[in-house]
Amino acid sequence: MTRRMAMTGTYAALIATGLATTVSAQGIAQPVTMPAIFPAPTSVALRTGTITLGRSVVLVAPAGTDGDSVALVREILRAAGVTTITTARRLPAAPDRPHILLGTGDTAIVRDALARTGTVRDTHPEGYTIATLAAGNSGIITLAGQDADGLFHAVQTFRQLAARPVLPALVIQDHPAMPMRGTIEGFYGKPWTMADRTKHLDFLATVKANTYVYSPKDDPYARDRWREAYPAATLSALGTLVATARRNHVDFVYAVSPGPSVCFSDPADAQALERKFAALRSIGVHSFYVALDDIEYTKWNCERDKASFGPSGAEAAGIAQSRLLNAVQADLLAKDASSRPLIMVPTEYYDAKETPYKAALRKYLDPRVVVQWTGTDVVPPAISIADAKTATKAFGRKTLLWDNYPVNDYAQTTGRLLLAPYARREAGLAGELTGILSNPMNQEAPSRVAVTGVAAFGWNDKDYDADRTWQFAARELAGGDARATAALLSFFDTQHLAPTFGSQPWQPQAPRLKAQLDAVRLALAEGDAAARGLALADLARAAETLAAAPDTSRSGTIDPGFADQARPWLDAMQLWGRALQITAAGLDAANHDGTAA
Repeated sequence: MTRRMAMTGTYAALIATGLATTVSAQGIAQPVTMPAIFPAPTSVALRTGTITLGRSVVLVAPAGTDGDSVALVREILRAAGVTTITTARRLPAAPDRPHILLGTGDTAIVRDALARTGTVRDTHPEGYTIATLAAGNSGIITLAGQDADGLFHAVQTFRQLAARPVLPALVIQDHPAMPMRGTIEGFYGKPWTMADRTKHLDFLATVKANTYVYSPKDDPYARDRWREAYPAATLSALGTLVATARRNHVDFVYAVSPGPSVCFSDPADAQALERKFAALRSIGVHSFYVALDDIEYTKWNCERDKASFGPSGAEAAGIAQSRLLNAVQADLLAKDASSRPLIMVPTEYYDAKETPYKAALRKYLDPRVVVQWTGTDVVPPAISIADAKTATKAFGRKTLLWDNYPVNDYAQTTGRLLLAPYARREAGLAGELTGILSNPMNQEAPSRVAVTGVAAFGWNDKDYDADRTWQFAARELAGGDARATAALLSFFDTQHLAPTFGSQPWQPQAPRLKAQLDAVRLALAEGDAAARGLALADLARAAETLAAAPDTSRSGTIDPGFADQARPWLDAMQLWGRALQITAAGLDAANHDGTAA
């Protein structure tokens, strides 16, 4: 199945602008807007007709249908203004009200409904199919998942479609390009709160992300005191978080960082890891991660390792790490039939150069273990298919990308929010990666701007549009309000920066504002009086936008956490705007030969 947007009939040209038409009872063409869908689906084919949700809808869900998906559909319908939701066991031949059928493709009623619309079901893991059959203003909407995760993704797409009261008849066939998409809470500095993590898991579901790695640097029981058991209260709190992840169809991955003190050859340390993971398994965790980054690997932590592996060094470290990880991987499989492959981040995570350490991992590490890698540098300016192929060769397997954007815990990001789009990752990377996990900022809600892009790229890298996804992230934070969206985009522009460890950022600071100011400078330097007057009027409008956008952003965002976490930068933007207003007024006065300048 092609990933290119497949559009049929006379709707093809109109969907590019978000418009289709339908004919009213009076024969007058009425515009029907179709909201953009993010992440971009693999295939969308528009058909004739529309369905109006109205006030009354019938919900059809076969026995065994994922309860979280059913609950979310009900929530979406209530938000869309539906006041009466009844249930049925089968579909009528001629529906008098909209009927929504949801289930997986292995149920007869779902197969029959898709056959009724002549639709082929997407059978990829996490894939889904949406098919609507219009009958007057009523009809049948079928949400079919290849599996429970796919069904949940179908419901998330339906959430976007149902933002408008009239849905165009269509068929969507969709599936992710990469198996793993999400975030790793792996930054230094102030950690997220449990409330932040809960909100983040809810957010990840909306962008069809499926992975969250719990790896906060401040959790002593995952780092310095990793051998010790969690206090009961902490384990209970983690259990609540795991349940939230499960409800959102997000895989909760627990990470431990034993590197600074572990004795690789000591069975007691292997058993300590196994006990740690067993405790987490008791609260529902089935995915685990061992972090061996940011450690010294040219000296042993114990004499036993020297006796077992010889003198310390890169190759010996690779062998020792492989032995421990292989034992942990075997234990996970032996004790949990639902366990997922162990994930590790190596000590040499920051490049794909051939080294004795990587050669040892390639030779000795269990091929089932997933290796994470940050690209060509700790914070790479770009990542290409060629880069990923080099990493595949170096580590002996396709890697899981740890993308250090928008993380803001290093010197070049001090005092900054990073709100530029997710960009400069080459389309086609899905062929060489097992997935992408973003390392977000200390500020959870602002991190969603970039993470929306990470999730969208991981879902469909070939059709990914960085700017459109950036605008979508603003609309989501604004709850669809156009004025708040515009204000947020102005704010994003002032924080549009993506530094590296070097002196040059890989995305520039405030490109829109810079272009406006450059145009004013040029007009003042080279323009006539009329050109200067127009430029200064533009400058006054830009200053007004800067001054007003922060208050609009604060009042217009649907998540108070965003306004709270972005407060220092919103305050600064407002001060910049007021200062620019004074500057614009002074320049205008000078342009008119006034004395107020």
